[in-house]
Amino acid sequence: MTPKTRLSLTVLGLLAAFCSLPVARAATKADANASPKKPNILFLLSDDHSYPYLGAYGNKDVRTPNLDRLAAQGLRADRAFVTSPSCVPSRASLMSGRSPVAARMVRFTAPLPPDVVTLPDVLRHEAGYFTGVAGRYHHLDGPEKKFAERTPNIWGMISEHDLRSFERRFNYSQEPGEMEDFGGKLASFLEKVPDGQPWFFWLNFSDPHHVWTLRGPQGLPDASKLDVPAHLPDLPGVRSDLARHIAEIEHLDADIAGVLEVLRARGLDENTLVVFMGDNGMAFPRGKGALHDPGIAVPLLVRWPGVVEPGTSTKALISGEDIAPTMLDAAGVEAPKEMSGVSFLNVLRGKTAETRRYIFAQRGPHGGDGGMRPNTSAATFDLSRAIRSERYKLIYNCTPNAPVAPIDSAGQPSWKEITAAHAAGTLEEKFVKLYFTPRPTYELYDLEKDPAEMTNLAGDPAYAEVETELKKALAEKMTLDWDFLPLPVR
Repeated sequence: MTPKTRLSLTVLGLLAAFCSLPVARAATKADANASPKKPNILFLLSDDHSYPYLGAYGNKDVRTPNLDRLAAQGLRADRAFVTSPSCVPSRASLMSGRSPVAARMVRFTAPLPPDVVTLPDVLRHEAGYFTGVAGRYHHLDGPEKKFAERTPNIWGMISEHDLRSFERRFNYSQEPGEMEDFGGKLASFLEKVPDGQPWFFWLNFSDPHHVWTLRGPQGLPDASKLDVPAHLPDLPGVRSDLARHIAEIEHLDADIAGVLEVLRARGLDENTLVVFMGDNGMAFPRGKGALHDPGIAVPLLVRWPGVVEPGTSTKALISGEDIAPTMLDAAGVEAPKEMSGVSFLNVLRGKTAETRRYIFAQRGPHGGDGGMRPNTSAATFDLSRAIRSERYKLIYNCTPNAPVAPIDSAGQPSWKEITAAHAAGTLEEKFVKLYFTPRPTYELYDLEKDPAEMTNLAGDPAYAEVETELKKALAEKMTLDWDFLPLPVR
């Protein structure tokens, strides 16, 4: 039996398992009519969007009236974290309820394995939902067809082994491409939903992904008046890039308005669970690609009339692994045992203030394949893991000597000016240490005293007990996920 034959049988076996569900499960429209309280689910995902870059989080630099209104109508999560600071593995967790390692989605150009059961699979086959996806979702199905010439070997291998699965996972999918008229994308999907059937729609935006060329209704913010995060030097180029990044967030906010208006105009507000989230952090140093909070802390807003109390917030730790189990819980079905995420439905209902003790995140390769090159930076290849509690964070760097560089924005004024200042000897020493000194194997931060993660406490005897606790918990997670990296404890 050839590898291709074995893989095909695996895929067929999975599909057969779904198709062999009891007849009552297949009669999805009848099921929906029998359970009218099942909510529709609208999942809105922004791209490269860090906490706290929304007005709802008290950020005075960002003008986002529509997302602020959504937050006021529901719940704002203040400690939401994705499982990776890179798009592909993060999104794999959102859909699978598992870590990127456990879902075998560490490499950036990999398609989601066909045998990994996902949120839309279970909603469709277990809960009777009509499911759809649109926008920037190509991350999980390997390179897009339009990139076939750019990635001929990868495209050919994925096609030969029939590894693309998204068309089989969803009832409806729009070809990834034009990043405009998101309200129209929702409307087109709703036209396909059978009468009376609950639905799930995953709508993926491209804002505020680099390059930052779009503007919101109020134009470009005044760069001179912006607050520069503590982990970035206050340079003109940094301010300029921040202004353009914020303008894209404001453009996103206008697109969100169009989507929510379609929902309102069709009378679907009251029975729709709306979740807005970022997929990973902003494309700045220590943001996208880094396991520090600007890389993994993201906005998360949830509106569900009659269930979620308007104007509420939570400081519960929420992981990207938790999104799928929570949506399944809301739909009234159990998450598969493979999903390691924890439902936070009771947090949404105001019945508890916590869900988990730790969140975990990880880094692997980012971007296209083609082999390692001399002096490859951490922006392209990094093997690291992180664990975060409410107060402390431990980062475990397994490739600490890889030079630090931002993903996507290395050619922009911010990084150019930072590197030029370093070359000229004018960059403050604290930033030299962050960006131009080899990273330690372990980084430990007291986030209560040092929210910008500037002072590494690893090895400090005063924090030895905390460091050991986090290493042991991280080792347990790595073991349960069959992680391939060496464990941080014996």
